[in-house]
Amino acid sequence: MGHVDADWNEQELVEKAQRALTALSLGDDAEALVEVAPTAAEPQARADETKALMLLLFGECSAMVSTLGDGGSAPVKVQVFDEDGEEVSIDQADPPVRTAVRTLLAEVHGNTEAAQEQVEIALANAAPDEVDSLVLQALRWTIRLSVECLDRDLPVAPWISEAVSD
Repeated sequence: MGHVDADWNEQELVEKAQRALTALSLGDDAEALVEVAPTAAEPQARADETKALMLLLFGECSAMVSTLGDGGSAPVKVQVFDEDGEEVSIDQADPPVRTAVRTLLAEVHGNTEAAQEQVEIALANAAPDEVDSLVLQALRWTIRLSVECLDRDLPVAPWISEAVSD
């Protein structure tokens, strides 16, 4: 196995994300955020861990959007939700949420580099509660997209389907 610079590895990240998805699908936002809180002590390592988590989730969302797009003739609608879980238009969304949309769209169009830049910019400029809302947005999309895929018998990463189908 290759050298990992940080205190976490991809498997741990997937497990954290899975626990957070389970918590969120049970309606427990606070617990979801506890699950994905970075474990590193050093600020840069914490930021890197959050970035890796975001990119993991956005990568999965992107894969599911592509699956849904190919599997169905209809374009996939990305919904944006406020803190209360109410749908809002993209123009009314908070800046971190708009960033989440741009990140997802970059991933969907195969531009992972642009997606990474969006996440870096968001994390660099966001207050802690904005970072939380960005993470929750990514988790909510992951849940909604996976449920949509599962409803249509389309493939979903096993760690996601396990989290949402309990």
